[in-house]
Amino acid sequence: MRPLFLLVLLAVSSLAAGPGDGLLGRWDLTVTAGSAEYPSWLEVTRSDGKLAGRFVGRGGSVRPAPVELVGDELRFSPEQQGRPKANPARESYAGRLVGDKLEGSGTDNRGNALRWAGVRIVRPAGRPSQPHWGKAVSVFNGRDLQGWTFQDPRGRECWAVVDGLLVNKPPCPNIHTEPAFRDFKLHVEYNLDPQSNSGVYLRGRYEVQIEDQGPRELESHGVGSIYGFITPAIKAAKPAGEWQAFDITLVGYNVTVVFNGKTIIDKQEIPGITGGALDSHESEPGPIMLQGDHGRVQFRNIVVTPGS
Repeated sequence: MRPLFLLVLLAVSSLAAGPGDGLLGRWDLTVTAGSAEYPSWLEVTRSDGKLAGRFVGRGGSVRPAPVELVGDELRFSPEQQGRPKANPARESYAGRLVGDKLEGSGTDNRGNALRWAGVRIVRPAGRPSQPHWGKAVSVFNGRDLQGWTFQDPRGRECWAVVDGLLVNKPPCPNIHTEPAFRDFKLHVEYNLDPQSNSGVYLRGRYEVQIEDQGPRELESHGVGSIYGFITPAIKAAKPAGEWQAFDITLVGYNVTVVFNGKTIIDKQEIPGITGGALDSHESEPGPIMLQGDHGRVQFRNIVVTPGS
């Protein structure tokens, strides 16, 4: 009979590192196209000995990104987002490890040349401990846009305070708080026009979807979802045109969403940034951001309780 420790050594040796194992994990990407820079996200996994990937681009949702390793170069081409377009250029990316970072080049779906760099996401193991909660702060005063700024200066032309409500005139750039937050509780109320949608971005990176969902079934792009990543457990939405409320707690990367008094997401980990994020610097605090480009929406009672 072989000693137990020898059996363990044999088992471990059977799991020896394979080609590309240094690329496995989640990566926060920064993509440069001409003079523009925007965030992105990549996850590389191995299943049954084969590499696989999924990707978040400039906008939209997370999508599969078939991965291959050619020598020491990682290559991937994300699946097209949404409905197929006539003769679209195929997004493609290629990069390799340079020290502890990924660096590479590629082309977008319009054929434009890109440069990109990735930083590995390293998160603490286990669920984080609950912070000490501070004093609740109203980040919208109901009178003006003090304490808020815009992704694009054009936002000043289409966001306004009307009768004590924060209202957009779409299409409108996103608006976000000037203060940044790490761990926090957020209360926000909204009233959405029929057939419209919007979103609340936590730390400016993780979108909680706002949508006139109607009779559609629950899925990862519907109201209350962490867009593309986490599906709500139950339905809690009211019809468009009625006031609705989110109570969201974000501690570390774990999120709880209470929607109209019902817990629809309970302490689930957010894998990475969602499309439309301000940046991909996930280790840093970030603002509360409201989406303004997809439809008309009104907000009120926006209150943050910071943790420390």
